[in-house]
Amino acid sequence: MAKIRITKKFDFEAGHALYGYDGKCKNLHGHSYKLHVTVIGEPITNPSDVKFGMVIDFGDLKKIVKREIIDVFDHAMVFNGNSPHLTLAQELIDKEHHIITVDYQPTSENLVVDFAERIKKHLPSNVTLFSLRLQETESSYAEWFANDNL
Repeated sequence: MAKIRITKKFDFEAGHALYGYDGKCKNLHGHSYKLHVTVIGEPITNPSDVKFGMVIDFGDLKKIVKREIIDVFDHAMVFNGNSPHLTLAQELIDKEHHIITVDYQPTSENLVVDFAERIKKHLPSNVTLFSLRLQETESSYAEWFANDNL
C-alpha cells in the first residue's frame, strides 16, 4: 500500500518577547500564527472500518492539535522561563492573563520543535508526524521535518 501524507492547517494568535535579542522582537509583540501539520501513513484498508481509506480522520487530527497546541497557545503570551520576564509574567498571571513560560527562547524555530513533541506522542501508532510549518508572518516561517530529526 502507498504511503500518503495529509496536511491540516490551524490558525492561532499568540504573543512573545525574545529576551536578550538585539532587534525589535525583544519587545512584547504578537503574531497571527499558521500551523501546517503533515502526517504520513497508509490508508486503512479494512472496508468494515468506518475510517476506511483514511490515513487519519482530519477530525481526529484536529482534536489532537487543538488540545495540545491551539487550546494551550491561542491568545497566550509566551515567555522564556529563564529570563527576567518572569516578573512581568507573574504580574500578568495575577491579573488573570493567559501566560505560558517555556524553558527555551520562544522563537518560531523552538516553538515548532516543542509542537512536534507535543503532537507526536498523541498520534495513532499507524500514523507518523511528517512535518510542521509554523508561519509567524506572511513571509516568515520555521519548518520541522521528521527525517531531519532521526
